[in-house]
Amino acid sequence: MSKEQKSKDSLLRNSGFQTIIGSLLCIIIGLFVGYLVLLVINPGGAGKAVIAILKNFMYYPSAAAAKMYFGTTLVKASALLMCSLSVLFAWKVGLFNIGAAGQYVIGVGACLYFGLQLRMPWYVCLIAAVVTAAIVGGISGALKAYFNVNEVISCIMLNWIGLYSVNMLLTKVKEQSTPYTKPLSSTNKSALLPTMGLDQLFSKNQFVTIGLPLAVVMAILVWIVLEKTKFGYELKATGMNKNAAKYCGMREKRNIILTMVIAGGLAGFGAGIFYLTGIEQWMVQQTAVPAMGFNGIAAAFLGGSNPIGVVFSSYFIQHITSGGTYVDKTMYCSQISDLISAFIIYLCGFVLFFKVWLNRYLDKKDERRNQKGGAA
Repeated sequence: MSKEQKSKDSLLRNSGFQTIIGSLLCIIIGLFVGYLVLLVINPGGAGKAVIAILKNFMYYPSAAAAKMYFGTTLVKASALLMCSLSVLFAWKVGLFNIGAAGQYVIGVGACLYFGLQLRMPWYVCLIAAVVTAAIVGGISGALKAYFNVNEVISCIMLNWIGLYSVNMLLTKVKEQSTPYTKPLSSTNKSALLPTMGLDQLFSKNQFVTIGLPLAVVMAILVWIVLEKTKFGYELKATGMNKNAAKYCGMREKRNIILTMVIAGGLAGFGAGIFYLTGIEQWMVQQTAVPAMGFNGIAAAFLGGSNPIGVVFSSYFIQHITSGGTYVDKTMYCSQISDLISAFIIYLCGFVLFFKVWLNRYLDKKDERRNQKGGAA
């Protein structure tokens, strides 16, 4: 076998490379299936709708406007990234944190209450968001560790408890004439995250703050903790088999609780770096948990459950989600981008099958090559 052939086979057998190829196939097939659905709904604008979703901020002919809206997409993607890391961190330890959405909501309530009612500076508001969301995550972890309550059930319950609790809490800082909370920009500017000059890179987009690089740093830290530390190894070992972990002397109950505490804190951090930019106000009459937490599940699996891969998948999910707003509303609803995202995520379940199939194909190829070599 030539060196070139060995190098090619080695690359194809690389798990990370297989995940990337599998995820790209999911995206391509998902977009194609979405296009077929658009054709069924209204064939006249299907092509333009898909292009609009993919273009997103590039829809604007002005370079300055495109750059500004690109910055806005990045701000939303940074919050989505934190929710993705929340789901991913728990998943690596064998837990399904479907409560990232509720933990995100709790983080929103804490940072806005501290900012609007207590007039605290941004770093106190951010810490409040992380701590309160971590506590809520820890509740699910404790129920799992001590009472074996499935974390999916407890998280779903806490999602709704969190939503309505935050709605009641933030009525104290609501505007008189609207159902939205007061804007941070006019109520307490010290609660806004500093831009550190980053806004200048995106046509003076004031919403681009230090939250953007902080989200990327957090992704790197999560990767280091999970892959390069004893603590991360113990957490993953507990997730694989908590009884074996206990037999080896690991504190399995503590690890489960700590995992959910960290996962909750990550979701709360996402809420803080998003709402403390002043980009949105919370509507206290909300009856549905924000999609950010659930989209985090999508981004986590599309990114191959890898903290670095999730950085790119989070941006992609947010990119096509934001792109849905530019679809012709006379033909389709803006939620069509969410439908395409759903197709892509369902297809992500086949990434594992793709990797198994590829490895089997390579094994058979090696076997045939060896048989030929033996015959020669």
